[in-house]
Order: sequence, then C-alpha cells, then structure tokens
Amino acid sequence: MIGRLVNEQLSTMKPKELWGNVLPLLHKNDLTIMNLEAALTLHPIKVPKVFNFKSDPEHVQCLKEANCEVVNIANNHIFDYAEQGLFDTLDTLDQAGIRHVGAGRTIQEAKKPVIIEIDGIRIGILGYTDNEPNWLATDQNPGTNYFPINSDSVDKLSHEIRELKREVDLVILSIHWGPNMVESPPKHFIDFAHQAVNAGVDIFHGHSAHIFQGVEIYKGSVILYDTGDFVDDYYVDPHLRNDRSFLFCVTVDKTAIRSIELVPVLIENFQVNLSSGSNLRETLERMVLLSSEFDTVFQTGNDTLHIEL
Repeated sequence: MIGRLVNEQLSTMKPKELWGNVLPLLHKNDLTIMNLEAALTLHPIKVPKVFNFKSDPEHVQCLKEANCEVVNIANNHIFDYAEQGLFDTLDTLDQAGIRHVGAGRTIQEAKKPVIIEIDGIRIGILGYTDNEPNWLATDQNPGTNYFPINSDSVDKLSHEIRELKREVDLVILSIHWGPNMVESPPKHFIDFAHQAVNAGVDIFHGHSAHIFQGVEIYKGSVILYDTGDFVDDYYVDPHLRNDRSFLFCVTVDKTAIRSIELVPVLIENFQVNLSSGSNLRETLERMVLLSSEFDTVFQTGNDTLHIEL
C-alpha cells in the first residue's frame, strides 16, 4: 500500500529506498508479483468509504525498482477514486510496462489473465477479489473481477482455471479475500483453495487479512492463504503484529513446484527490511505454528523457512 503517508514519504526518498535491504532479493527473482493496494492517480474525487488510498502516478517507479512485473489490482482500493482513478492506474501501469490482473475497463479486461514466458516456462496469472461486490466490472462498466467465495462459484472458477491451464505450464491465482486481522482461513476458504488446486492452480496467492496465515502444500501445489502486508502505513496491532510478514520465494520448473523459501521481513517507518532479532524469531515461530494446522513441516536455516517438494 503505497498511498497516504507512504506516498508522502516517497516524495522525500529515492523510489528504491522503499524496499530497504530486501531489494537485492527482489532483484534475484525471475518474476515478482504483488498486490497493489492503492490507485495510481491524481484524481481528487473519492468514492464514499472509510479509507481511500492513492499514490502519485510517478511512484510507479517504486514497482519498477522492485523488479515487479505483475500486480494484482482486484482489491477493495483500486476503485477508491472512482472510474478515473482506475483508468489512471491502468494507463500508468501500461506505460511503465507492468502487467496487471483483476480489474479493467470491462469485465473482459478484468478477467483476462497475464501470460508470461520465462526460460521456456509459460506462466499464467489470474486476479480475483471477494471484496466490494458493487465494484464488479460488466460488459459496459469498469471495475474488478469480483468473485464470491461459495459453492456456487466453484464451477465457474474451475472452468476459468482449466481454460488457462491448457495454454500454460504453471497457473498462479492471486486473490484479495476475506476480512482483516484473521489468523486462520475459515473452512470454506480452505475448500475453495483446494478446488482451485484441483482445477489446475499451482500457486495460490491470497492476501487481504493484513497478517500472514499458514502455508499448505496440497497435491504438490503451494497455497499461501494470506501473505500479510509488505509495505504500508497502518497502525500496528501489538498482538497480531501486522508489520511482520515474509518475502515468499517459490522455485519452479516446467513440470512442478520444486521448493518454497519464506524470508521474514518487517515494515517500519514506511519501509520494508529483512527482519532480525526477536522480530525474526517470533515471525518464524508464528508461521510454523499457523502452518502446522495444515501438517506443513518447514526446514529452518539462514534465518528462513524452507520446504523441498
């Protein structure tokens, strides 16, 4: 979330400084995907809601500095500054060469996957949200790829995943879902994620709770139920510690997920850095505990969590 106080801070710092000492790790990635939790616009008119986030369009450079190739924009803030704010965001991302999923000028654009080929591996990325149903894009109206999490929507989801899977080697589903500050996903979320994997998803990228949830390895696929926050200006809950999370690094080849490494990070003073000391230890311990409900067993080493599949 690079709006509000982060946006103000960016006016006094170099774009790359936002990522602190995590930046070298971001540069090592062949593909970096983020959820963009703010409109990139100067449009002044807000839609009526409690929190409205926007960042100056020039701050798209921060995403470029982070080696970010794809952003999910299916979330509850992309329409904070109405249609113009969305249009400005789309134009800004396009001009910067950053691909986007999950919102658009029509439902066709909002639903359209991004397909990228890296080292001979074709990767397809889909973006969804279960937030703000009134922002659902249509044939005539801009908005998000809104998707309710219930049994009735599973068949539709599975069809879209299978259609994409025919074109690519690897499918990534990025979804902004669920309420804030929830430590574990409810059963119907778990069922939904399993159905997505059954249909062909290899990496399930969940976000929205502002705190990280457990990791599950299901049928050889990686389910990140919630990846927490990476950069923002939010109040820090002293118990839930929404300033703590991870850089989630997944290694793949053309046929399978090979490993996943979780690198602990900490948000402080509107910047993300590698975690250390008690923050590092407690972040690792919490993830191990939350993931144990899915029978996930991590290897530890070099201040990270690691799984070989």
